[in-house]
Amino acid sequence: MDILEILFIYFHFPLLEYSLFFHSTMKLENQEIGVQAPLLPEVEPINGERSNAGASISGAIFNISTGMVGAGIMSIPATFKVLGVIPSFVVILAISYLVEVTVEFLLKYTQSGQCNTYGELMAESFGKTGAVALQVCVVITNLGALIIYLIIIGDVLSGNESDGTVHLGVLQEWFGIHWWNSRAFSLLLVVLFVLLPLLLLRRIDSLRHASAISVLLAAFFVAICSVMAIHALWVGETKTPRLFPDFSGGVSALTLFTTVPVFATAFGCHVNVHPIRAELGRPSDMSSAVRISLVLCVAIYFAVGFFGYLLFGDSIMADMLVNFDKTSDSLIGTILNSTVRLSYAIHLMLVFPVMNYSLRVNVDELFFPKKPVLAAENIRFLSLTSILLALIYFAAIAIPNIWYFFQFMGTTTVMCLMFIFPSSVVLRDVHCMSTTRDKVLAVLVIFLAVGTSLVAIFSNLSDYFGFK
Repeated sequence: MDILEILFIYFHFPLLEYSLFFHSTMKLENQEIGVQAPLLPEVEPINGERSNAGASISGAIFNISTGMVGAGIMSIPATFKVLGVIPSFVVILAISYLVEVTVEFLLKYTQSGQCNTYGELMAESFGKTGAVALQVCVVITNLGALIIYLIIIGDVLSGNESDGTVHLGVLQEWFGIHWWNSRAFSLLLVVLFVLLPLLLLRRIDSLRHASAISVLLAAFFVAICSVMAIHALWVGETKTPRLFPDFSGGVSALTLFTTVPVFATAFGCHVNVHPIRAELGRPSDMSSAVRISLVLCVAIYFAVGFFGYLLFGDSIMADMLVNFDKTSDSLIGTILNSTVRLSYAIHLMLVFPVMNYSLRVNVDELFFPKKPVLAAENIRFLSLTSILLALIYFAAIAIPNIWYFFQFMGTTTVMCLMFIFPSSVVLRDVHCMSTTRDKVLAVLVIFLAVGTSLVAIFSNLSDYFGFK
């Protein structure tokens, strides 16, 4: 019995009650809503029982974890510099709890209603306007995130230039500067020979092996950072990390709120809940899969945040990968730096298909709400996949840096997808099944999400325009 099975057994039994609510064959009958998720494979176990064609619990765990552990992991050590170690750990636990609460909101209303996708759930509660709002947020969030992923991959392979400083990529450090390791050409090879074959897989469960490798690479990255930090601590090259915010050093109370969207973005998995659940052999396993994934991600985030901060101290950058972009005096140091950067780039390549899956489904729901015949569906699938990938590629080539856009997403669309929309569904309560506890939690989540977002936006604008 492996660790995933042990965790599954531990978390599964308290959640069996939700399996009674699942009706897998029910569809929305209101044609005016028009959100049928035509590109979502139909795997429909009956009465919550396991289907032989269904996905496994381990595959769901890896896919959920991969959706969480994306580009946001590199910004977590910088939040430790702002908050300090103890508040950072508290915030990580608090956000993971809120994520669990809001995912349970989604699953509870999905299992009790007639909806199979996030869009259908919003349409059931708020009509077509709710579905369109959800789809627009997903498109903005995922499209922006995927462009960022490709930009980071390009930076790792072919370097970049910022503020007049040239940062060489791994390929340029190894082989020198040539046309074939330029940013445009290296990204084109990645898009055609790595990403496209994975994007052509119709079922998200087919990505479970790639997701498992992605999670292992994230763990490998954490392990390397841990070893480097412990070695630096052993030879006396580290400084004692701050346990609490340093208000005397220029950190303001408003600045603390800017760290919350970073953690929220790092835990974002809500848009993948319905596609992964739809393919599970027993949909009631989804709650357990989410809980196990949250435990894994909390461990990864705290480890990378603590050891990254311990390793680089106050010199930690907003993107920790930049701290590894240096030439070491020793061969071992050079190999370690290159290994860290390449492992992270490969990790993002494997995260990319999971994020793209929900993007493609929601673009299809937004612009093509009616389900086509099988032949037309295949053509539409291939067309959407190719057009979206081409758009992301050209955007990654044309836009050198969109981190400010990433911060904007973290305080707006991501907050809506993760906290505001699920809580709004509970307060709307179209099935008259929300308990007093559910409604109190929903109000609290919305209050925290909106309040934190407004303060973070104000703080970012103040820093950007130099207001005091």
